Amino acid sequence: MKSLLPLVVLSVLPLVASADIQDPPMNDYGPTRKLGRGLANIAFGATEITNAACEMNEREGNSAAFSYGFVKGVGRFFARLGYGFYDVTTAFAPTYRSSYRPPYRSNIPWIHGGYEEFPPELGFESRYGYSRNYGAYP
Repeated sequence: MKSLLPLVVLSVLPLVASADIQDPPMNDYGPTRKLGRGLANIAFGATEITNAACEMNEREGNSAAFSYGFVKGVGRFFARLGYGFYDVTTAFAPTYRSSYRPPYRSNIPWIHGGYEEFPPELGFESRYGYSRNYGAYP
């Protein structure tokens, strides 16, 4: 009986230890997400034009927003359009580093040079919690 408890613990331990690899971090990126990202980049990539102009207006003023912001937005729109067609045509093949991740630089390390995975949002409602508070507590 004394040897039964360590035997049960040793037999159950591998099952518990392998639980953390059942849902790896790259599992979020799959062929359906890649197809959706491509369609979003094609359909909503034009939001980069107004978004780049608005960001440039906040940082450097009206003249920069009208000239450099507009040109930067048009360039980012065509880049999104190209990435969108690339993602749609290769949706069911892991192309970038044998995964379904986006092929462009993330926006996190390069704040002014990278891209978010999906086009920017325009409008009054957002997924970020800085615009409105819902509920009883602020």
